[in-house]
Parts: sequence; C-alpha cells; structure tokens
Amino acid sequence: MTMSSHVVRVCRDASITVVLCCAFAVPAVRAQDQAAGGDNAELAKKLSNPVAALISVPFQFNYDQKIGPLDRGHRLYMNLQPVVPVSISSDWNMISRTILPVVSQSDIAPGSGHQSGLGDITQSLFFSPKQTGSSGIIWGVGPAFLIPTATDDLLGSKKWGAGPTAVVLKQSHGWTYGFLANHIWSFASVGRGHDPSHPDISNTFIQPFLNFTTPTAWTYGIDSESTYDWKRHQWATPINITVAKLTRFGKLPVSFTGGVRYWAESTDNGQKGWGFRFTTTVLLPK
Repeated sequence: MTMSSHVVRVCRDASITVVLCCAFAVPAVRAQDQAAGGDNAELAKKLSNPVAALISVPFQFNYDQKIGPLDRGHRLYMNLQPVVPVSISSDWNMISRTILPVVSQSDIAPGSGHQSGLGDITQSLFFSPKQTGSSGIIWGVGPAFLIPTATDDLLGSKKWGAGPTAVVLKQSHGWTYGFLANHIWSFASVGRGHDPSHPDISNTFIQPFLNFTTPTAWTYGIDSESTYDWKRHQWATPINITVAKLTRFGKLPVSFTGGVRYWAESTDNGQKGWGFRFTTTVLLPK
C-alpha cells in the first residue's frame, strides 16, 4: 500500500468514526451542554475569530462536483487545519494556520482517471496584538506560503509560493464579521524546466465572513472563499452557508459544522453547482 492510499484510507475511516461518535453521543452531550452552555458560547465566539489565542484542530470534509471541461469530475477532500497560537511577547501573538488537503478525485479532465493523496500545503502566520483597541477591531498580518507537497501531479501546483496575508474582524453582541485575504506568487518549480501543465501562480484569496453565535453555542454563518487568478483572469467564488454547534465530550470542547455551498462563479475547468461541507473541530483552550 502506498503512503497516499494509506492517508486516504485514514481520512475515510476518520470520517466514519466522526459520524458514529455523533450518533451515539448525542444524549450525553445534551446533558453536558446544559451544564456548560455559557462557556461553550464563549468558545464558539472565539472559534469564529481566526486569530484567537485558542488551539484548534479542524477536520474539514468537502465535496464538489461538475469539475472539468465535460462537467463529469468530482472531488472529495479533507482539509486538516491546525491553528496554533504562540505568545512571542507581552503584547503580541503569532498564530500559525496550516491547511493540509487529503484528496480523492475522479474524471477532472478527459482521460485523467482517479487520483488520491496529499495536496499542496498552505501555511499562514499571523502576527496579532493581544489586546484590542477602543474600536474593538481585531487584526493580524503576516506571510503565507504555498508548499508543493502533492503526491500526484493532478493534486497540486508543483510550485513554491509566498505572499502576504491579513485578517480584520470585529465581534459584538454575538456577531462576528470581517475578512481574511492573501496573495500568493509562485517563485520556484518542482522538477526541471518549464511545465506548461502547471503554469506560474498569481492568486488572490478573499474570504469575507459573517457569523452569529447564540447563548446556547449555535453559530450560523455565511462566507465566500473567493480566488482570483491573475494569470488567467478568472474568478472562483463559492458561497458557503453553515450551521455549527459547540459541545463537550467530558471536558473536551468539540464543534460540529455542516453546510452547503453554491459556486456562483467558476473557472473554465473548476467546480460548478452545489457542494457540501462537514467539519469536526477539536478545541484545546489554554
């Protein structure tokens, strides 16, 4: 068994485990929710803040369809997205946000068949002040990196990339609103020579978001994870609508999120129509 197939099997088994845990743990979770509702709501609000001083490990499962020139392709992938804050001074935190995709896809191009394995890692580092000012604005800035870790040519860009990233948001009366953005340019390729199937990258990512968290730790959200390709002059714009619930297993806070998305704008060979998302996030508050 290859490493990529082993990783995909682990991803599949993990998703089955998550579903079974949800099914059998609901009664116990309800009782714990009633006892810890206020704390859960505060944690849910922090989870809506991308630069909160909170260690979290999301397992984000996604499905998209109608990929490729014939609209026959589909993709199932899990993004492992650990968020780790590090105190670097009395006034500043550095927040590490990593996105590691584990992908299974089929028929994304004529004759392409099936691929499974790791995609490229996106690594972001946000430097954020520990205290907000009188305006209540929360922000962070730093670098973002594209690391070519894909185990198949059709799962990645074969490019090293880097650029700036930033997040700005405000939280008030249960509402969280703001945006996260980055721009990545490629600066080196994997392998020798120019590969026309993997052109240079100049992409802008913009994610405006709006969430509302209730006193019972339900969070309702809408966002768009839009990307503009400056080389091809094309937008990819999904609109995501999600519902999340933060609860506890014993003393361990866990958030479950489900949602749908619609691709309002797609690249020539990109995803189209409807997709869905399910996320399990384990929180490790300090």
